[in-house]
Amino acid sequence: MNIAAPSMQNLSVPEAEARALEQALAQSRAGQLGLAELLGLAGTLQQRGHLDAALLLYETWVAHQQTPLRVVALYNMGTLLSQQRLYDRAEQVYRQALEIKPDFTQAALNLGHQLEHLGRPAEALQCWAAVADDQGPQDPMGTDPLELRIHALNNSARLLEQLRQYPAAEARMRQSLALKPAQPDVTQHYVHIRQKQCAWPVYQPLGEVTMNQLIAGTSLLAMLSASDDPALQMMASQRFVHDRVQKYSGAPLHKLAAQQRPREGKIRIGYLSGDLCMHAVGLLTAELYELHDKSRFELHAFCWSREDGSPLRARIVAAMDKVWRIGELDDRKAAELIAGQGIDVLVDLQGLTSGARPNILAYRPAPVQVGYLGLPATSMLPGVDWIVADRFVMPPEYLPYCSEKPIYLPHCYQVSDRRREAGPLPTRAQYGLPEQGFVYCSFNNNHKLGEETFSAWMRILKAVPDSVLWLLADNEWSRAHMQQAAIAQGVDPARLVFAPREDPPAYLARFQLPDLVLDTFPYNAGTTASDCLWMGTPILTRSGRTYISRMCGSLLTAVGLPDLVTHSLDEYERLAITIGRNPARAASYKRYLREHGRQSALFDLPQIVKDLESEFERLALAQRG
Repeated sequence: MNIAAPSMQNLSVPEAEARALEQALAQSRAGQLGLAELLGLAGTLQQRGHLDAALLLYETWVAHQQTPLRVVALYNMGTLLSQQRLYDRAEQVYRQALEIKPDFTQAALNLGHQLEHLGRPAEALQCWAAVADDQGPQDPMGTDPLELRIHALNNSARLLEQLRQYPAAEARMRQSLALKPAQPDVTQHYVHIRQKQCAWPVYQPLGEVTMNQLIAGTSLLAMLSASDDPALQMMASQRFVHDRVQKYSGAPLHKLAAQQRPREGKIRIGYLSGDLCMHAVGLLTAELYELHDKSRFELHAFCWSREDGSPLRARIVAAMDKVWRIGELDDRKAAELIAGQGIDVLVDLQGLTSGARPNILAYRPAPVQVGYLGLPATSMLPGVDWIVADRFVMPPEYLPYCSEKPIYLPHCYQVSDRRREAGPLPTRAQYGLPEQGFVYCSFNNNHKLGEETFSAWMRILKAVPDSVLWLLADNEWSRAHMQQAAIAQGVDPARLVFAPREDPPAYLARFQLPDLVLDTFPYNAGTTASDCLWMGTPILTRSGRTYISRMCGSLLTAVGLPDLVTHSLDEYERLAITIGRNPARAASYKRYLREHGRQSALFDLPQIVKDLESEFERLALAQRG
C-alpha cells in the first residue's frame, strides 16, 4: 500500500546519513535489509529529527517484504505518522498490520486513537472494546496482554466520559480497577463521574479498592465538592503538583529577561487562561479588563481559549493591549514569551482546573504571579505566591492550609460584569413551575451537589407545604438519582422541577422566577451567586472552613445581606424553612436587592478594579526596586 511517503530528492538529510539511507533503501528494495537493521537506522533518523527520511525507509522496506515481521515495521510506521498528526495515513497503516495479524492488539489500540483523532468515536470505541474483551496470547510487541486490556478500558472510559455517556464510562472504570486496583488516575475519574451523576454515596469501595485509595485518589475539583476539610483540599492539590508539575530548578525566567530588558514604564499585567471566552471566568472578568486604567497599566492576554465567535470573546480581546495565542507553544516557549514581554504581574485564572497549564508558572516568567477566580482554593503551585481574596473567604485559621499569601481586597474578592444582558422575563408556566407556592432553586452544576445537602433540601420541602425545588438538569442520570433520593425520603419527585441549560440572557432572566436560591456546600456558588443577586433574587448559603465554601458568604456580605449566611447544616435548614413559610420575607429580600443590590459594594466594579490595581502596582513596584 502506498502512503505517499516523501521521495529521496525532497529530503534534507546530512551527507553521511543520506549515504547510509540510500544504501538501506537499496537493500530494502532487494529484500536484503534485516528488521533489526531497519529499526536501528529508522530510530537514529527519528532521534535526529529526520522523520520524513525514517518514514521513507519504513515504506520502502514494507513494500518489498512478505515476512510476517512486516507487522512490526507497519506498527512503527503508524506510530511515526501519528506523531506527525497524519492520522488518516496512520489509520491505513494500522489496518494493513491488522490484515496481516488480526489479533495484533497493540495495533488495534493505536488504530482506535487515530479514529478518535479523526472524529469517529464510535469506531474508536469498537476497536478498544475488542481489545478490552480479548484474553488472547502475548502481543507481538512483547506487551503484557493485561496491560493492553487495561489501556483499552481506560481509553474507552475517558472517551465515553467526554461523550457524556456516564454509566458506560463508569462501568469501564470498574472493569479496569477490578483488573488493577492501584490506578490513582482511574480512581480519580471514578469518584468524579459518580459526582456528576449524583450517584450517592460517591465513595463506594469496589473490589480491592479501599476507601483510603478513593479519598487519596480524589482530584482537587472533586474534593472541593466532597469535603470542607482544608487539609484534604491541600493534600489533593499537593498530589497533583507532585505528579504533574515539573520541578524547575533553573534561574527564574523573569530575572534572565530583566538582564536583557529592565522593567520600566507602565505596569504590565498578564492574564493567563484558556477560558477567556464563553466560560464562567470569561463571564466574570470581561468588565475587569475594560475598566483597567490604561494610562498606568498595559494588559496582555496569554491564552489558549476557544475562538468561539461570541460577543464576549470579542469584548475580552478588544479590552487587551495585546493578545498572545499560546495554544501551539509548549510550556517553556510560552513562559519565555511572557518573560520577554516584561510582564510585572502574571494573573493565573486557571489554577488546577481543566485545561490548566501550571508548568508555565513553574518557570516563573513574571516576578509577581497571582492566582485568581479559576481555582477558589490553594493550588500548591511553586510558581504562584499570591491569591486574590478578601477577609471573609480567607480568615486567619485558613491560611496555614495555603501555599499562597492573600492579596486582601477591602470588600469582596469577586469581580463581575455589569454589562451582562438578561432576556425578557419568562413566566413560571414556561418552565413548569407552579404559579402559587414557594419556589426554591439551585442552578449549580450537579457535581457540586452532595448527599448531605440534598437530604436537607428534601427535609425543607417536607416542612414547607406546596413548595418545589427547581434544579439544573445536568444529565439524565443525575436527574434519575435525585428523583430516587427524593422518593426514599418521602418526597413526591414531581416536586423536583428540572430546568434545561439556556444561553446566558435566558439563563439570567429566569433567576427572577424563584423565591429563594439554595446554595450548595462545600462547593458554594460563585458566578451563579453573582448572577442571582444581580437579577434580584436572594440566595441562602452555608459557610464553612475553606475558601470555596465561603465564596457565596463573601458576596452576600458585600451586597448587604449577611443574615442569609449560615454556619451549620441545622442553621441553614431552619432558615430555609422559616423563609419558605414566610414568603413575605423572601419578597423583602427581593425588594432590597431591586432597590439597593446593584449599588452595593459587590457590584461597585470601578472600585474593586481600583483596589486590585493598587495591590498589583504595590507588588510590581516592590519587585522593580
